[in-house]
Amino acid sequence: MAEQRKTEGFKDDRPLASEAEAKAVASAVRLRILRLCLDQALTNKEIAQRLESNPATVLHHVRKLVETGFLAPQEERVGARGSREIPYLATRKSWALRLGEEHWSDLSTAMMDAFRTEVAQLGDPSKVNIGRLGMRLNEEQYEEVTRKFKVLFDELAAIQPGPDAKPYSLFTAIHPDAGRD
Repeated sequence: MAEQRKTEGFKDDRPLASEAEAKAVASAVRLRILRLCLDQALTNKEIAQRLESNPATVLHHVRKLVETGFLAPQEERVGARGSREIPYLATRKSWALRLGEEHWSDLSTAMMDAFRTEVAQLGDPSKVNIGRLGMRLNEEQYEEVTRKFKVLFDELAAIQPGPDAKPYSLFTAIHPDAGRD
């Protein structure tokens, strides 16, 4: 069943990521950077401030994301004291690729780490609208659930922000329930 899944996530119709692309997104920090730069271009300094991290460390991650096409540098601007600043914007390329089986574990770990960090920053767990469901599925049913998730995610990814739109993130997972037999 789930252990025998054929593709990563809900992206079975997408091109396979290169080794460099897969490694670039298999990092919780890089996933968080992509999320921060999804709607607005941010400089390395702004990203570092939001991550509460060292700018030099963040720059390493930003460069890796730029090299692999997940972040795009925007028009240079002049910052405080006349410094040269380059803002970066996410290209949404991460949604357009799927990873090879050898990278699933790294990506799953990175996504869960990014999710835990982002939720912890809320300070109030009641702000997370969460649900959990135990199911019994045969292979055909599992494939159908996965297909429905893919359709839903594709529809949600295509939504254009409305007036006064606020940022939200959606995290979903389906996994074998090792505690039940």
